[in-house]
Amino acid sequence: MKAPKKTKRFCPYCRKKTEQKIDLVSTGAKRGSMKRGGRSRLEKRGKWRGLGSLGRYSKPAVKSWKRKTKSTTKKVLIYKCSICKKSKQQKQGRRISKLQLEDKKKE
Repeated sequence: MKAPKKTKRFCPYCRKKTEQKIDLVSTGAKRGSMKRGGRSRLEKRGKWRGLGSLGRYSKPAVKSWKRKTKSTTKKVLIYKCSICKKSKQQKQGRRISKLQLEDKKKE
């Protein structure tokens, strides 16, 4: 999908229409193994031991045996106001494979 680098949009902080820079929201850092509910944490606590069915610990993840994977991911745009420098995310992400930000050509 192609999108302009800058656009005019309503800024809820300035309460008027301003020039805004478009960017992509970063996906964020990956979580560590010792977080609450982490797999290695369960091993260290002695889970996955004993006889019989262990519920969620005895079967593979749903994704591996049931779900089909989607070919695209949801990308969320972020708009940064040129006046107050505050940013706002778009309400809903859109499912696209590639985002291309380009300058508007003035003729």
